[in-house]
Amino acid sequence: MDRKSALVTMVTLLAGLGFCVGTAAAQSSLKQQLIGTWTYVIAYNIMPNGARIEPQGPNGKGILIMDANGRFVWDLIKPDLPRFASNNRQTGTEAENRAVVQGALACFGTYEVDEAGKALVMHIEYSSFPNFNGAEQRRSIKIENDELTVINSAGASGGTAYVSWTRVK
Repeated sequence: MDRKSALVTMVTLLAGLGFCVGTAAAQSSLKQQLIGTWTYVIAYNIMPNGARIEPQGPNGKGILIMDANGRFVWDLIKPDLPRFASNNRQTGTEAENRAVVQGALACFGTYEVDEAGKALVMHIEYSSFPNFNGAEQRRSIKIENDELTVINSAGASGGTAYVSWTRVK
């Protein structure tokens, strides 16, 4: 075999190997694709009247952690929450407390993935919104490259909630 033929053979094999690796990655389960740390991109709700609201505002912050053992942490925070004048979270004013409750949502628990239904089933142990404590919530998910969109048809702020995340590398 001459050098040119050897080079063509090697390039063909490497291209085939790259295709196989890419195909295997594309065929990994939704659960495998979810595992990791995600950072907030945007959250918005589409209300029944068609209006769009952004509960965390245009520059919200957040983190989603999904581990391989089926546990998760979900945290969304409005970045411009007011500082408490007393410097004590136990003695906030009514307005300070209202702003925090309306500007932050955190929860943790366990999760399952419905591969066929492309859904995330969250078993919420505890949440900053106590109505979620002990709840099971089913949310549609879409993953494209390193972007995850979670869709909750019964958003805590009303309407259908969309939260987009990007994978932390």
